Amino acid sequence: MPPVVEQPAKARLITDAAQHRTVPVTLLYDGSDPLAMRIVFPPEVSLDRSEVVWAFARDLLETGLRLPSGTGDVLVWPCGRAQTVLEFHSPDGVALVQFDNAPLRRFLESSYAMVPAGAEHHEIEVENELGNVLHNT
Repeated sequence: MPPVVEQPAKARLITDAAQHRTVPVTLLYDGSDPLAMRIVFPPEVSLDRSEVVWAFARDLLETGLRLPSGTGDVLVWPCGRAQTVLEFHSPDGVALVQFDNAPLRRFLESSYAMVPAGAEHHEIEVENELGNVLHNT
């Protein structure tokens, strides 16, 4: 079973309300899918009261900590020197979520310790070959 990095974090939901709501989330990185990272939001913040998982490129988060990045469903940009905003687009609407940079950086460091930058494709090839060997035996 490939190794997984799982790290709890706090996210601030940015809304029209006077007070932003802070919610616990889980940052996930799975070595079997080395190009992607995931953020798991608790059921209480979704429209249908089920857990919400957003997956996007690990390098999008890395770049977004330094400069505005992304196209499509996920955008990431720095917000001052100590925070980062992630913008998620779905058919149901748009969600803005703000994180402190420190937990995001720790998470990225842990993921790069597991699968270094540039080695992601090698990890995928190894998994595919292992699957072929196991399938043929």
